[in-house]
Amino acid sequence: MAFLPPFTPIRLRPESLPFTPKEFYVAAVTDQRPNRGPVARLALTAGSPTEAVDLEGGVTASIQQFINQSLKQNRKLRPLAMRLTECRLIETATGNRVEGKFTFGVAFDLLSKNDFGDATTTRLTEYRSSANYTRPISQTTVIEPTIRQAVIASLRNVNEYMNRQAGQNEKLATGITVNFKEDTRITTDDTVFYNLARPLTWNDFLAVPRKGSHYAAEVFTSFAYEGSSTVKNGTINLSLALKTYMLKESSWVRDEARNGYTLNHEQRHFDITKIIVERFKRRIQPDSLSLEDYNSIVQYQFIEAYRDMNRMQKQYDDETRHGQDPLAQERWNLKIDAELRTFGVKK
Repeated sequence: MAFLPPFTPIRLRPESLPFTPKEFYVAAVTDQRPNRGPVARLALTAGSPTEAVDLEGGVTASIQQFINQSLKQNRKLRPLAMRLTECRLIETATGNRVEGKFTFGVAFDLLSKNDFGDATTTRLTEYRSSANYTRPISQTTVIEPTIRQAVIASLRNVNEYMNRQAGQNEKLATGITVNFKEDTRITTDDTVFYNLARPLTWNDFLAVPRKGSHYAAEVFTSFAYEGSSTVKNGTINLSLALKTYMLKESSWVRDEARNGYTLNHEQRHFDITKIIVERFKRRIQPDSLSLEDYNSIVQYQFIEAYRDMNRMQKQYDDETRHGQDPLAQERWNLKIDAELRTFGVKK
């Protein structure tokens, strides 16, 4: 355009860009500039004030149209939103010479949906640039290319970012795997880790019997996990280190109760804790985790499993009357062994 009449909108000229995104497409352009309005104040006539001029159709529609016409968009890829944070061209005239300063800023967000189907956004990267030019007041051809090249540069920047990050950035992961590792060490310290080759013995009950308790023995069992994750080839690899354990210094037995029947009752408390851990593992599977919030899901399921453990331990003691009902104890022995076999813990 050799001459830009007053208030004539600026039309971004489409062109075939020299790159094709393989990881994303631009699904939306939004305007989040602090001062929304025409993008330019242009000096069009000597001795006259600058005039407000906008992109044709408005800034968001104009840039979205330019992208759709210039960039090959594969809508099977990840959808990104382009947020305009700055798009401002200010000109000042001195005689017949015009100085122009253009500033441009955008942010790119990943668009997705949560487990409830609600739209979510994840911030990825930002781009900022500026450009200065000098032109004769009668020639306006530099204006449109200045804006267009900034838009192209931002698209090139996000394309390079996505190519670098797609395989290793958790925000861009497309899948998740879960790996469990259980601590079954046989040690001599205060902690006994669950291991079929290492059942409990009375030597593991080191605490002093609790005063006022009418029970013959008491065992302290629990479980814990530590999580870590890596990303490879676009897949989150979640590793959970599990510990099913008994604490010797928190477990006790009265001398007169040191017999095989009572020891079996306490061992079954340990077995119940192991069952809860196995149930927990089956709740933490790839199809039950979201890419955006898998850590929170794991933490929630851990809390639920802990509550289940307390409920099952109480039910066990209530029904066996803390081991004083041999028939109920035998029913629980069979029930516990059956579930352990279901999980492959026992053969």
